[in-house]
Formats: sequence, structure tokens, C-alpha cells
Amino acid sequence: MIANTATNVNNVPIKDLIMLKILKHKCFVSQWLIFCVLISISPYTILDAKQKNFIYFDTEDIGQSDSSAQLIQPWKIVCLDPDYGGQWILAADLNTDGAVDIVSSENFNKGDVHYTTTVVAQNLDGSVLWKWGNPDIGRKNWHHDVACQIHDWNGDNNYEVVLCTKGFLVELEGATGRELRQIPIPEEATDCLVFCNLSGKSHPCDVLVKDRYHNIWAYNQQGKLLWTVRNPGGYPTAHQPLPIDLDGDGRDEIMAGYAMLNSDGSIRWIYKSKQVEQAKGHVDCARVFRHGSAPDDFRIVLTCCGANNITLIDGNGKVLWEVSGHHFESIDIGHIIPNHAGPHICVDIDHQPYGKSPVWVLDEQGRPLAQLVTDYSRHHCLLDFTGDGIEEILVVHKGGLYNHQGRRIGTFNTPGTEMSEGKIKYEKSMLIGDMIGDGIPDVILATPYNVYIYQNTNGRKSGKSLRLGTEPNFTLY
Repeated sequence: MIANTATNVNNVPIKDLIMLKILKHKCFVSQWLIFCVLISISPYTILDAKQKNFIYFDTEDIGQSDSSAQLIQPWKIVCLDPDYGGQWILAADLNTDGAVDIVSSENFNKGDVHYTTTVVAQNLDGSVLWKWGNPDIGRKNWHHDVACQIHDWNGDNNYEVVLCTKGFLVELEGATGRELRQIPIPEEATDCLVFCNLSGKSHPCDVLVKDRYHNIWAYNQQGKLLWTVRNPGGYPTAHQPLPIDLDGDGRDEIMAGYAMLNSDGSIRWIYKSKQVEQAKGHVDCARVFRHGSAPDDFRIVLTCCGANNITLIDGNGKVLWEVSGHHFESIDIGHIIPNHAGPHICVDIDHQPYGKSPVWVLDEQGRPLAQLVTDYSRHHCLLDFTGDGIEEILVVHKGGLYNHQGRRIGTFNTPGTEMSEGKIKYEKSMLIGDMIGDGIPDVILATPYNVYIYQNTNGRKSGKSLRLGTEPNFTLY
């Protein structure tokens, strides 16, 4: 008797085909489980920038400001010199009288190549200490850093004001504005300047200058060229090179873009994205998330313009996670969300329509903790302005102060400024620094015409030593 067995067109028994499919399915499930386990234990994580599951808040503050928020009035208003003053603002005690002074600069720009044209130093009452430069050729506003910094370059406990003008690095005596010297530099090496310690001295006495995207030159305090690098690692430069002493030898390594340089300018390592074509752009911002005793222990956050990426790497360039899909720009590091292990990353997403400009908060694992959408979030800072040990988010465009729930709790009032809804006549900038001398960081808000200083009356003294005035190597990025 012949068994009645069902077959397909190839005379293979149907029951065998069913068993084969079951085996294949089990094999697929097993492989998928193994893949999931490997992903879960992998040190590298791919995160989805499109998701909207923010853990703590997802808020909007667009259009008219909340009238219930506290209106924070300025402690001081400094009217900038009408001829020599500009929106690039720094502050320090230039003449050692115990009070902070304001330094502001104008710049000339053509085809995204710019250089410093004027500098003026003023007391907080607006009186002028000194002026330098040609007020007839520059502009007051900016769309980039301006190559002007305040630094004790020679280590004599007195500040110098150092700037890059066309073809020269110029050193001015901080107290008087007297020109101490001019160091010849390439004509386009005027994009920004950064003080660092390449020589292993007791203080940062070396300086980096750069053009917009391709070249960096390093000079020592005597004006000797130490080294130069073009397209570090084969990629454009960052907007501002970041000095970091990774190995504790007293000499800074330089995060020059996608490449980390040794103190002699040689390539130490190159960041390689696993998710985006990084050659499409450059590093907008680099920040140390956590310092360490060895390179493995460091954590560094990068944002990648053009490549639309933000990433956390260690001090050897190893990628820990990446989030792609948006034009992430400037980074602040601080403790923003209470009861969630910090520090946290605050980053804006630029190139968005007016009224749809987000700031994101991420943790060390790259998890999206929060989103705040304002009219224009490009410039922002973090500061504990309430004294509770948690840092608020400050968004400068309309002077918003936001708590850990994404709610506006204060508005920094700027009497006399001109801002038009939907049209930005100029961008405001914001800096954090001890402007009173009490060791507590305050808020400085700048327009092309005025500087507004807000005393942080509820703030706490910083855990680290603060110089009177603004931070070294200030950058808009």
C-alpha cells in the first residue's frame, strides 16, 4: 500500500518543507537574539535622533514671553563706545583696581575671512580706558568668533589684550592699551586665537591662530613659529581648537577638528564616525565632558557640522555613541536634571525655521532627557541662578531662564534693545563670569551697542577658582 503523502511541485513532502521552515525560523530567531545581545554589550551605540521620547520634558516657549515669569533687571548697563565698540565682548580686571573692565571689538569680514579692526576697554560706568585700531573699516556684529582674547601671556600677573589683525598678532598692555609688539602671521590667520600650553611651562604661554577651515599655526610667547598643520587628519579644522592635557605631562594636546594633535603638532589620532560621512563638514564644537587621569578616562563631546552628528568619544578617539540627523551646534556641560546622574549635555539644533529652534539635553549614554523649543535657541548657557545646585538653561535671544521642567522662570530684561518678531536685526550673545568679585558666576548679555550685567544674587560660589571677568579662550561655539 502506497502512503498518501502530500508533495509540492518538486515532489518534496509538504511536512518536510514545514519542518525546514521551522528550523530556518528558529535559526533566524537565534541569530537575532545573539545580535541583540552583542549590541547590548557593545561599547558603541547608535541612537535615533528622530525619536521624540524625551524622558523629563518636551516643552515650547515661542512667540510672546510668559508674563508670569520673573523679570530680571540688569545690575549694570554699559553703553559701548559708539566708534570702537562691538559685540565681541570679554571682561577682566585690566588695571588691577579690583573692578572688572569690559573689552569689546569690531571686525572686518569679506567672504567669511575676517580680522579684528578695533578694541576698546571701558569701565563699568562706560568711561573709556583706552582704544586701539581703525574704526572706519569694521562692523559691530559678527557671525563667528572674533580673534581677540584677554590673557596674562608673560606670567607677570597682569593681563594683556591679544588680537589678530590682517597680517599680525598684536599684543596690547591691558592697563593702558599700549601696543607692546606685533608678530607677523599669515594674512588669513585671523579667524580666532587660543592660548594653550605646548611648551610645558607653568602657565599657557603658547598661542594658536587659524584661518577659517584649513590651517592652524602655533607660536610660543616669543613669537617663534612652533608648527603648522593643514587639514588635520585630512579634514577641515574645528571653529575653535580645544587644548586638553590628556596624558598629564604638562603639555596640551589639541582637538584640532576630527584630529587630536600632540603638543608638537603631529597627529595623535583621528575620530572616525561609524554612522555619517564626516567629510561632509567639520567640527562645530568640542567640549570635555569629563576629565580623567588617563586618556581612556576622558570623555569628549563633538558636534559635526554638515555631517549632522553629535558624538561622545574617549581620550583615545574611541567612539562611545553617536546621534545623527540634526545640525547639532554648541555644547554646554552641566547638571540640568535633578535626580538623574550628571553631568548632562545641552546642545542646540541650528538651521531651523524661526519658532522651531530646539535645545536638547542628553546624558552620558546619549539618552534624550529633554527638549526645549524656542523662537531661536542658537546661543545658550548653563548657570545655577536659583541656588538649588541645579543649573538652569539660559537662551539668549529673548532672555529666557528655564528650569529643569523646561518652564520659563525668568526673563533677562534688556532695556533699549531692538528685536523684531520673526526677524533678527542682530543676534544677542551671552557670557558667564564673576563680574562682582564674590566668586559667584553672573550673567553678561551683549548686543552691538550695550552690555547688560545681571548679578546672580542666589547663586553659589563655584567649586573651582574663578578669575574676575569672563572665561579664558571665550568662543561663540
